[in-house]
Amino acid sequence: MNYPSPQPAPARPFLSQALPYILMLLVGYLAAVWYGQWKANQLHDPDAEPRPVTQRGDLAEDEKSTIELFRTNAPSVVYIRTSQIEFDRFSLDATEMNPGHGSGFVWDRDGHIVTNDHVIASADVARVSLSEQSVWDAKIVGRAPGKDLAVLKIMAPAEKLEPIMIGQSNDLVVGQKVFAIGNPFGLDQTLTTGVISALDREIRTSENTSAVAAIRTIDGVIQTDAAINPGNSGGPLLDSAGRLIGVNTAIYSPSGAYAGIGFAIPVDTVNRIVPELIRHGKIIRPSIGIVPFQDRFTPNLTGVLVRDVLPNSPAQQAGIQPTRSLLASQGRRVRTLVRYGDLIVSANDQPIDDLNDWLTFLESQKAGNTINLTIIRNLRRNDEETITLPLTLVPSP
Repeated sequence: MNYPSPQPAPARPFLSQALPYILMLLVGYLAAVWYGQWKANQLHDPDAEPRPVTQRGDLAEDEKSTIELFRTNAPSVVYIRTSQIEFDRFSLDATEMNPGHGSGFVWDRDGHIVTNDHVIASADVARVSLSEQSVWDAKIVGRAPGKDLAVLKIMAPAEKLEPIMIGQSNDLVVGQKVFAIGNPFGLDQTLTTGVISALDREIRTSENTSAVAAIRTIDGVIQTDAAINPGNSGGPLLDSAGRLIGVNTAIYSPSGAYAGIGFAIPVDTVNRIVPELIRHGKIIRPSIGIVPFQDRFTPNLTGVLVRDVLPNSPAQQAGIQPTRSLLASQGRRVRTLVRYGDLIVSANDQPIDDLNDWLTFLESQKAGNTINLTIIRNLRRNDEETITLPLTLVPSP
């Protein structure tokens, strides 16, 4: 018997094959949407209201004092912006470059502003912003690089200027509260608080002028843990009475930002130097009429070596000897020999170990004072001798 060959079943349409899967995906999607809405309803409360405010009592007394101190002294603190002028070599157009900033404070109603010397040292242009945001062009009145102090002047009307109250630093004690107001990182009118951490610190600076070049130290520096950051330089350090006790000048930090150690120039130094800068534009030291060597040229000597003696000066009249170069012939060869001048080793029984000691001593004296100067003559020769001479100080040339 012959049976027919089996025939393949006819192919089902694609849609009929995919339909069950599409339905499953649709059901899953709807379930996910429903679950999400259900979850959202569990997270959000449409009846949520602001919480009632808990009333507080009066501010603590120390908070009131801090607030009042800031309100009183903030108008005395200024924001200083600096820049350098660069000229295009072809068009000669001037452009302000390398912007910098720092802090300062109002010294008097004549428009004198005190800041750090390093804030304005390289500036061609300086502008001062007062607390009420008015901006004034500033001119440099005087600089004292060896003390890191400078005085600017703005032509603001007296009624806009609030001079800071001046305190004293010779009676400060470790542990008393201090307050710093300044412009760290350009954030103006910033208050930070702390205590005096230590007293009588020294910080090094440099003095490079037409008259002298020396590494200087600033004595009696105040150490504080009040936050002092870049931009605070030149701002005031205040005591709890709101009086100026120091000028913030430096921090100790490997990173360059606040690390808990800041330094301020004591106000007793500031109150002595600033009037001189206003009167003369520089520190006026009395003189004996010598030109000393810089310390870097005399690294193996303890004292100040006299390079030259000015004519008709007290030093010349007292017979102070300058350093001289001598030519000595040895057969056909000619050698240059250096004959050391006098080496200053003490003044009024105060040791003079380097140029900084000598300049600091002179800054403590006045023209007309007679001093006893101890020198070593004929240095490193067989006839070396120590001599003490009286000299009368005269105004610097």
